[in-house]
Amino acid sequence: MSDSGNPVVLVHGLTDTGNKMRYVSDRLRAAGRKTYSIDLQPGTGEAPLELLAKQLAGFINRHLGETATLDLVGFSMGGLVTRYYMQRLGGIDRVEHYVTLAAPHRGTIAAYFTGRAGCVQMRPNSEFLRDLQSDVTMLAKVKFTSIWTAWDTIILPAQSSCLPVGKDIQLPVLAHPLMVVDYRSLDAIAQGLGIDPQH
Repeated sequence: MSDSGNPVVLVHGLTDTGNKMRYVSDRLRAAGRKTYSIDLQPGTGEAPLELLAKQLAGFINRHLGETATLDLVGFSMGGLVTRYYMQRLGGIDRVEHYVTLAAPHRGTIAAYFTGRAGCVQMRPNSEFLRDLQSDVTMLAKVKFTSIWTAWDTIILPAQSSCLPVGKDIQLPVLAHPLMVVDYRSLDAIAQGLGIDPQH
């Protein structure tokens, strides 16, 4: 497996900050990758996901320029923010490897517990998700991997993380937050980014 060497942008989930991705960053840096972790504002679900995706686009342009190739990792809500960037803001033309972790690609019933704008968009069959699903096959243009666990109690049903494109990896990780710290997740992320397993 060849390592692309691309810089990797890491996108956290709901109510988190970029620090949530520190174990992922450490794993990738140990393999020689340069990583960038964004702090989405606000990351509490109050903002529409389109707004957060525009923040991500600006962050990438500021740190990597407007043309450099990159790899992208999104955790939970960050999986939808990155998808909007990929599918609606031109990211599909810049990203080589794209990995999501426990992302509610087809929604989560847990999002019904709040009326915050971004959370409403994460409900199953929301207008936001229907829009992204309408041309989800475009993700076949990149090396896409979705990593998830059947033990997830935040992404309900857990299989919501599965999409009809790319590679699907199910891991026996015991809880949603552990997806960004468990060694099996970290190894699967590295694999999804084309990193040699010996690194």
